[in-house]
Amino acid sequence: MRNLTTGSISTHLLLMALPMAVGMIVQTLYYLVDLYFVARLGDAALAGVSAAGNIYFLVMAFTQILNVGTVALVAHAVGRDDRVSANQIFNQSVGLALLLTVVTLVGSYTLAGGYIETLGADAATIKAGKTYLNWFTPCLALMFVPTAMAAALRGTGIVKPVMIIQLLTVLINIVLAPVLIAGWGTGQPMGVAGAGLASSLATGAGVVALMVYFVKLEKYVVFDRSLAKPSLAIWKRVLAIGFPAGAEFLLLFLFMAVIFWVIRDFGAAAQAGYGMGSRLMQAIFLPAMAIAFSAPAVAGQNFGAGLHGRVRETFRVSVIMSSAIMLVLTLICQWRPEWFVAPFTQQTDVIAVSAEFLRIMSLNFVATGVIFSCSGLFQALGNTWPSLISSATRIITFVLPAVWLSQQAGFQLKHVWYLSVATVTLQAVFSVWLLRGEFRRRLGVETAPG
Repeated sequence: MRNLTTGSISTHLLLMALPMAVGMIVQTLYYLVDLYFVARLGDAALAGVSAAGNIYFLVMAFTQILNVGTVALVAHAVGRDDRVSANQIFNQSVGLALLLTVVTLVGSYTLAGGYIETLGADAATIKAGKTYLNWFTPCLALMFVPTAMAAALRGTGIVKPVMIIQLLTVLINIVLAPVLIAGWGTGQPMGVAGAGLASSLATGAGVVALMVYFVKLEKYVVFDRSLAKPSLAIWKRVLAIGFPAGAEFLLLFLFMAVIFWVIRDFGAAAQAGYGMGSRLMQAIFLPAMAIAFSAPAVAGQNFGAGLHGRVRETFRVSVIMSSAIMLVLTLICQWRPEWFVAPFTQQTDVIAVSAEFLRIMSLNFVATGVIFSCSGLFQALGNTWPSLISSATRIITFVLPAVWLSQQAGFQLKHVWYLSVATVTLQAVFSVWLLRGEFRRRLGVETAPG
């Protein structure tokens, strides 16, 4: 356990964010490695895997419920120096994770096929998406238990073990991807099925490694059978805090699904270009996301300890750091967005779509960093509903106009990207306004973030 209630806020954020950023980059390499080899299978394969991969965000909605609820409650318990409560919350979170694992397996194998059929640009894209998802589903189901364990560790201020294990799983995926997708060394390429299988096998290895760490090395939060009996009261507390944050990923799944749907008439190349661009943008965001994801533990412990001034300082430092990072990334994407795309494909039509997407979307990178920081503080305060309300506004400002634009004469892909920039900027302003109100209610009338 690491005490975050004393010392420099910026130092705490950096010390947590650096290994977390490495871990997140490592985790993203799962998809970038798959992207590299799948892109060589053609536009239909890339478009199908991208559309199917969007279901990842649907599953992330539920893992985020566990993640946010567990981090906040464990951090509050640690701030109160209440180890018993921290362990009770951890064991109940693992039990809830096991239930969600079963639900994901059943739901994906029975319902996901219809989703792919709705979004696919053509028959080849639909076939590739279904095939990939059949083999990728175990990876999705295996995300829940390690999420609960990693969240409990993060609530205690520990992030390095998770980062090391994530690195291990990516190395496994990097080795398996060319073997299973392209048939290196075996002469039996599996194509998109190999991409899904490689991720599933690597994720399974990571689950085993993290469980070994908890059993052998972790001392503060531990598996305890006496605390494992389902407690609906604790599940309710985890869900109450985590559900709004999870619903944000559900909305992200919806936004991306709408984009795949409105651009399907532009063909598989357009969907492939958008899929690649969105995956690369998620990777670009990782340094700023690491700062924002470190904030809940830092601010949460200080909130639990009643140190409200340090909670406000955590927000200020988080915004400054994330905005500086995002500004640099914006300038790079304005100058040479092709740099990010070229290593993955030589198909000029896909590169053109992805590069234009990154150049336009980079205009809202700083605003996105502000949104991440606000979301982290809402988690720390134990009330993530304002963050959900902020994200939900994009149903009105983005989804409805995007569908309307797609029906107009002269509709172009860039119209969707510019619409997204405008709506994210509005969301950032709204998020800061909501956080100001939450600070006044939870922390008193001292200077609120501005």
